[in-house]
Amino acid sequence: MGRKVTLATCSLNQWALDFDGNVLRILKSIEIAKSKGAKYRLGPELEIWPIMHHSVRYNCRVLFLNKKILLIRPKMLLANHGNNREFRWYSPWSQPRHVEEYFLPRMIQDVTGQVTVPFGDAVLSTKDTCIGSEICAELWNPRSPHVDMGLDGVEIFTNSSASYHELRKADQRVNLVKSATTKSGGIYLFANQKGCDGDRLYYDGCSMIAINGDIVAHGAQFSLDDVEVVTATLDLEDVRSYRGERCHPHMYEHKPYQRIKVDFSLSDCKDIYLPTHQPVDWGFHCPEEEISLGPACWLWDYLRRSGQAGFLLPLSGGVDSASSACIVYSMCELLCKAVHDGNAQVLEDVQRVVSDGSYRPEDPRELCGRLFTTCYMASENSSTGTRDRARALATQIGSNHLNINIDMAVKGMLGIFSIVMGKWPKFRANGGCRRENLALQNVQARVRMVLAYLFAQLSLWAQGKPGGLLVLGSANVDESLTGYFTKYDCSSADINPIGGIGKMDLKRFLQYCIEHFQLTALTSIVAAPPTAELEPLIDGQVSQTDEADMGMTYSELSVIGKLRKIAKCGPYSLFCKLIHSWRETYSPLQVAAKVKRFFRMYSVNRHKMTTVTPSYHAESYGPDDNRFDLRPFLYNTKWSLQFRCIDQEVSLLCCWF
Repeated sequence: MGRKVTLATCSLNQWALDFDGNVLRILKSIEIAKSKGAKYRLGPELEIWPIMHHSVRYNCRVLFLNKKILLIRPKMLLANHGNNREFRWYSPWSQPRHVEEYFLPRMIQDVTGQVTVPFGDAVLSTKDTCIGSEICAELWNPRSPHVDMGLDGVEIFTNSSASYHELRKADQRVNLVKSATTKSGGIYLFANQKGCDGDRLYYDGCSMIAINGDIVAHGAQFSLDDVEVVTATLDLEDVRSYRGERCHPHMYEHKPYQRIKVDFSLSDCKDIYLPTHQPVDWGFHCPEEEISLGPACWLWDYLRRSGQAGFLLPLSGGVDSASSACIVYSMCELLCKAVHDGNAQVLEDVQRVVSDGSYRPEDPRELCGRLFTTCYMASENSSTGTRDRARALATQIGSNHLNINIDMAVKGMLGIFSIVMGKWPKFRANGGCRRENLALQNVQARVRMVLAYLFAQLSLWAQGKPGGLLVLGSANVDESLTGYFTKYDCSSADINPIGGIGKMDLKRFLQYCIEHFQLTALTSIVAAPPTAELEPLIDGQVSQTDEADMGMTYSELSVIGKLRKIAKCGPYSLFCKLIHSWRETYSPLQVAAKVKRFFRMYSVNRHKMTTVTPSYHAESYGPDDNRFDLRPFLYNTKWSLQFRCIDQEVSLLCCWF
């Protein structure tokens, strides 16, 4: 009858400006799609470069068949929030249903034999169906083009996307795709970029195919495969039957789409014995699995493309650095599994990174020893507990572990200061003032950063091995919010896999690692109170804890961070919300104190975000100053009007109660 169509969508690990590699991955996906019998193949956003039309740059999809361009479809609804800054690079096509002539460059004319092609908002009409296009953010928009296309008879919707990973986000994409075809029927193809293409984002695949509200095929969310192709065979009559009961286009006023007629059929007359794909269940990863997989894939892309020979991490024995270490270990697990499953590209990349063309990774611990160096940087203020916890974890994951004492370097720097200024600063515990106390903490932290880079550059040289190491950071998103770290300390690194993840999520992630990887050394790390260990010990025990220093718990910081960024709360509106959600725990006066303390710390330390290490983006409330959370870094830290309004409300509430 000629009604069944085999369609393909794909996820490609493209890399900005890697023209040769990008073309090879595109061609490989086309070959795979054809080998699976597909007659339509959809790729991710920007796999074909942007196009200038009338001296305006557009983000476009190019649809072609047998060396002929059928349509250039410009993006109409641009993403301009969060990490997205599309208006910086492109203009939106602001003429719905309008099509113009586009004059092809001469080099393209020589290939296609065409001088002009259609450019604009149109759909393709083949012999057996009608195909429409969306691009990425248009699916998220309240006026998505697929709505009007469906009412105008389009049966197959295709979306080329570059959608990046955030924790707990995957189901949003799936629900949007399902919803797009639940309302008016149809087939929806979603293609997504995957991997780290050179910045803070990780594009997490999840390409999928849906029909009439059901997902029938989908790709992996986290994978080391550079090319992944998903295909499905579907019956167009199922779309028509679904629409026959639910859709009444004549009830809505809409301007019809211009149809580009294509002398081609997606279906075959002899398809009666061709089975169709049936709905499948999508098992989403829990947040702990997402932390284990997403940053691990991002680290591998960064390592193999940077030309370095591995990672170095200052391992303090705390939750944050342990989390970074476990992500590297998870990366090694993924690499060994990929090689075992026959991924030739991963094997080639591993051999190049370790400079051994005959090496074949089989044991994650052994691979970790080749790729990963950890170091515990002790000072006179370090406890045996953190040292032992760091060593135990390094032993279990197999890293090349170093014990370094920084006291000599710290005393050397303080000696220089004392010679010049004639004074030797003291800790508060020894009679010093607050400024002395803070400076002495900072000098320890900054010495650790300098030593980390020294060992990253020369530790392999000392062992007679080629290459250098990338320094990993381990500051979490909540510490960045308050600036609870030293500028240019060990948070200053080449990249940071946990910089976009909250402390509470990291604790749950380590609990997952205990169970999933059998890393029992993490049990004591999770149980220990977070501490910087920069102040003197008391009777050999830690006297300083993070939450006491900050004046609030990490759980409270997470709540405040989300209200600040997502709900756009300033001090007064934040107070108004928290007096309700925290009413069982704190009085209005206590809530006011915490809100004021947070905004003082936030504003005083905001300058630190201008130099913060590039981090894996994972949270919707991250304070990354580079592109996600663009804010001033010089504030009036008194917040006089806002704090005065809070005080007035506290007075009224106290009188009321």
